[in-house]
Amino acid sequence: MQSDEVVWQIINHGHCSYKVKTSGETFCRNKYSVTGMCNRSSCPLANSRYATVIEEGGTAYLCMKTVERAHKPAQLWHRVALDKNYAKALKQVDGLLSHWSRFLIHKSKQRLTKITQFFMRTRKLLREKRPKIVTLPAREQQREARRESKAHVAAQLENSIEKELLVRCLRCLLCLRRQESCHRLSGFLSPESDSFRVISFARRRSG
Repeated sequence: MQSDEVVWQIINHGHCSYKVKTSGETFCRNKYSVTGMCNRSSCPLANSRYATVIEEGGTAYLCMKTVERAHKPAQLWHRVALDKNYAKALKQVDGLLSHWSRFLIHKSKQRLTKITQFFMRTRKLLREKRPKIVTLPAREQQREARRESKAHVAAQLENSIEKELLVRCLRCLLCLRRQESCHRLSGFLSPESDSFRVISFARRRSG
């Protein structure tokens, strides 16, 4: 037969995987712990008759453990879904724990109050429009940075090629204009041209 005092002595003075010790307090990580503290009255392992309120999937459940279920670990906890209305849920707790200790009734109601407040805050946050935070992998960011740097280098190369082509075009135009002006001047001063004859005749008359 299970002895709660023996179990508590082993847990308190020995090892417990749910126990968390700090400089000031000792806490319990068991999800069925009604207070979250590691002490004799709040330990879900060292009490054959125990009750608590837990939350799963947006619903509050009243979990009860009795000594008659100790031989069935899979069915150790009897779960009852509580009403979403806070006042009706409190009446359910009072009705189901009518012959239980006042400590468990009071702590279960406190836990139900906290869970109800958690539901209210959750609904309020869901109604608010909040920006969606999207994370980017580091490799993808590095890949995008490399692509941007390559595109920048390619753009600079295209600009330099364009400038070089413009400079060469201007040089070609200047050469063509110089050649045209030289051809005109040579045609103007050739011996067969009328202009050359007029200039030579004027020189002879003046001489």
